[in-house]
Amino acid sequence: MGDFVIRMLAVVAAVCLLPVAPALAAPGDDGMEKLFTFRDERITESSGLAVSPTHDDVYYTHNDSSAAPVFYAVDGKGRTIATFHLRGAEARDWEAMAASKDPATGRGVLWFADIGDNLDGAWPDVSVYKVAEPRTLADATLPAVRYRLRYADGARNAEGIMVHPKTGRLYVVSKEFAGSVYAAPKKLRSDRVNVLRRVASAPIMATDAAYAPDGSSYVVRTYFSATLYKPNGEVLARVRMPELKQAESIAYTADGKALLTGSEGLHSPVYRVPLPTSATPTPTPSETPSATGADDEESAQAAPAGSPGGLTARDVLIWLAAAAIAISVITFLARRTR
Repeated sequence: MGDFVIRMLAVVAAVCLLPVAPALAAPGDDGMEKLFTFRDERITESSGLAVSPTHDDVYYTHNDSSAAPVFYAVDGKGRTIATFHLRGAEARDWEAMAASKDPATGRGVLWFADIGDNLDGAWPDVSVYKVAEPRTLADATLPAVRYRLRYADGARNAEGIMVHPKTGRLYVVSKEFAGSVYAAPKKLRSDRVNVLRRVASAPIMATDAAYAPDGSSYVVRTYFSATLYKPNGEVLARVRMPELKQAESIAYTADGKALLTGSEGLHSPVYRVPLPTSATPTPTPSETPSATGADDEESAQAAPAGSPGGLTARDVLIWLAAAAIAISVITFLARRTR
């Protein structure tokens, strides 16, 4: 019954908060515009979004759970350019993707996160697939490297991944009331399970995350808004997001001056949201959301940084009010069904 109550609280609280979402975000939506709408009838649950690191005006997306291991390349007008299948991959519950560049070769790298776990422990481990970005944008089947991951502090649901553009390190952001950022080992191994360790806090019910192209900041998306952080976990700003049916994805533009955010649903839109001028810190080599010397799964230690997801007193009060409503609803239903 305890788990049931917690899950009901999450659902009802989320619903209760939807109408007040715009009030939670700081100003910064000047110039917000719809960039494009996905035109492909096969893109019904766009859950991940990434900007191509090597092809101009090209964007990648994939569907949510119960889909094949497939992703799509689309142009700046939302038209599908190419469809790619991954060889040696599964799509249990794909929730996010990221794009980076191999510092040694300059070639683009795409990451697909099969990290959804709505039962918070149904799977002994989760997976992330690494794929070399295709040089030619034409339908193809691509080989994928699978990296199995597990959390050091127990299984949990997650919907966000991000990759540091300078170090290439992978991070997973959990989707919980008390969300967290987890760092993967500096060097991922495909021959054994890699351990994820908590290194920072994250906002409530995070649905995606992304690193800025220059490594100067990262963003975490929720159903309601987006929070920008310095690499050490310190909150930079809150950014107002457009009203979407189900906010699922976020990415930085190639120049790092704006965010792109999308939603699930057939013909769903992708919006461009300029960053506030105050949210452009100068990157420093020492700033990273991971513990000092955390080079592998044995040495990495949890080092929470920053404030708990940029919550304000108003945010806390709203969540408490939503929780109270949820408890009332659950109590009423329990009395009706006992």
